[in-house]
Amino acid sequence: MSNTANTANEGAPLSASPLTRAVLEIDSYAAGLGWDQPARLFALVDTAGLRAQEPALAEQLGLGDESVPGSLTPIEQEELPAGQALDDFLATIAWPEVIAGCALSVERLMLPPSAEAAIPDGLDEAALAAWVAEHPDRQEVRMTVGVLRDGTRDSALRLREKDTPTEVLTGPDLVPGLAEALAATFED
Repeated sequence: MSNTANTANEGAPLSASPLTRAVLEIDSYAAGLGWDQPARLFALVDTAGLRAQEPALAEQLGLGDESVPGSLTPIEQEELPAGQALDDFLATIAWPEVIAGCALSVERLMLPPSAEAAIPDGLDEAALAAWVAEHPDRQEVRMTVGVLRDGTRDSALRLREKDTPTEVLTGPDLVPGLAEALAATFED
């Protein structure tokens, strides 16, 4: 496991919620790795609680006392298993109580709504993915979605063609299906 950054949430406005700052921190970390990366899963832990309960780990992660109250520290989890569908993998996760939330960063191809009417009928999943990959209006997007135990959600979207921090879109409802799947990892 590794922390995504040594400084908390550079570039996120101080008025942003702790979850928004954590999602933007993960987006920035993923952007630093470049494109064509595998999906990455993160546990979100309360920074103050981490410093109090695991001071050596907090020091190793570079977490000082200067963090904003209520801030969250993203801790990257082991690599997701190759060949397993993301939905199937997420269905196997159960988080211990110390984990305040989780986040996932994943790259996908997407089409504008205008292209959806042109999707040929009868395509299986593999054929549809191939069709989208060849479509001239496709966009590569990195989606970073975070959820907390209490149901709070936020997400960041970054288009490959507009790969700058000032072009990242944020909002709680940008990727509702993925947010639902992550929230389900906290259900009993």
